[in-house]
Parts: sequence; structure tokens; C-alpha cells
Amino acid sequence: QVQLVESGGGLVQPGGSLRLSCAASGISFIYFDMAWYRQASGKQRELVARITSGGITNYYPNSVKGRFTISRDNVKNTVSLQMNTLKPEDTAVYYCFATNGVGAYWGQGTQVTVQS
Repeated sequence: QVQLVESGGGLVQPGGSLRLSCAASGISFIYFDMAWYRQASGKQRELVARITSGGITNYYPNSVKGRFTISRDNVKNTVSLQMNTLKPEDTAVYYCFATNGVGAYWGQGTQVTVQS
């Protein structure tokens, strides 16, 4: 049974930081590309950052480049998203995603709210 369990979301003021974590089980983690998506209320889900099984990282919205950092720990089977200098427009449910090109799995999501 595959599980992706996110944690670390919450309420933070603009300019603050949060670190999201996703713990994976039931998959051969080292062979999976991992990603973080987000979905704001009333908007489509968008890819935020991706890290391949080989550790190559990509960041997709220009707005997060330089502020967000994705990383993975292949011993602990976790992927993290460090989010700095948060803005109100970063408010969304953040989802962990795993794929090896054959299977694809989603976490349940964690809410991030950025407001004064």
C-alpha cells in the first residue's frame, strides 16, 4: 500500500518560512521522481517543484524561484519543500506527488495559509 503523508503546513505571516515534508512508504523511493504541487482555492493544481530520482531539481512558477527549495532524503524516504519569504499568493493546499513513469501517487495535501 502506497502512502504519501505530508506535514508542516500551517498559518504564517508574509515574509515567513515553512518547511513541508512528505514521508513515502510502499514504494521503492530511490527510483521515483518526486514533486510538490499546489492548488489555490478556485484555481487549477500547479506544479511547484520537482526532484528527479537522480537529484535534479526544477522549479516551475517563476514566482517561487529563489524562494523555494526542494530536497530529498533517500534514507528516510522523504521529500521536503523549504519555503522562504512567503507571500499571500503562496496560499494553497500543497500536495506531494511521486511517479516512476509507470505508477503515480498523490498525498492528501497540507494547507499553507500566508496572511497577516
